[in-house]
Amino acid sequence: MTILFDLDGTLIDSTEAILESFHNSFDVHNHPHADDEAIKALIGHPLDVMYASLGVQEDKVWDFVATYKEHYRVISTQKTVLLPHAQEAVELAASFARLGIVTTKTGKYSRVIMEHFGLMDYFEVLIGREDVEHPKPHAEPILKALEQMKVSKEGSWIIGDTRLDLGSAKNAGIGAVGVLSGYDNVEQLKTLTDIIEMDALEAVRRLQKMVEKSR
Repeated sequence: MTILFDLDGTLIDSTEAILESFHNSFDVHNHPHADDEAIKALIGHPLDVMYASLGVQEDKVWDFVATYKEHYRVISTQKTVLLPHAQEAVELAASFARLGIVTTKTGKYSRVIMEHFGLMDYFEVLIGREDVEHPKPHAEPILKALEQMKVSKEGSWIIGDTRLDLGSAKNAGIGAVGVLSGYDNVEQLKTLTDIIEMDALEAVRRLQKMVEKSR
């Protein structure tokens, strides 16, 4: 079995770092601040999409993204935490499956965060925003991860907390487990999968049972 993990809302909580980096960029560029809830509702989308959705002019979006990344790079490890049971989820998953990460975050900073938590060595591949032309919910991030791992779609799953993750799985033709530890609610997740668990550890246990039944 191959298990791909999303990051924000699935294994980590970097909400504080994300919000602070957005507000810093609004300060730097003298732009009206978006409401925290409006920002959080967009987490999981690429930064340029988030800024455009928050009212930043198209020709200025990438200036905001650059400012965001400069600040986020400095504070990311200090203001990001592992979600409860995330470490156990990764360790358990590694005992019966091959693992990868597929995120819309910048891959460079995602690796730093996962190395900070001592978990990066469990993963064979990390696909970030800069590694693909089309981010989730497009199939490309998942297909690129599977290609780099040299595994087939059969027996491959993603664990994620938003419809972007589940939509990417559907478009790529792999299985998906939704988790309620992040940004989408059960009704939203149910539009794309019937398999929903409370967190990554419960999701991994569900997949472990599938593996055991297939033996």
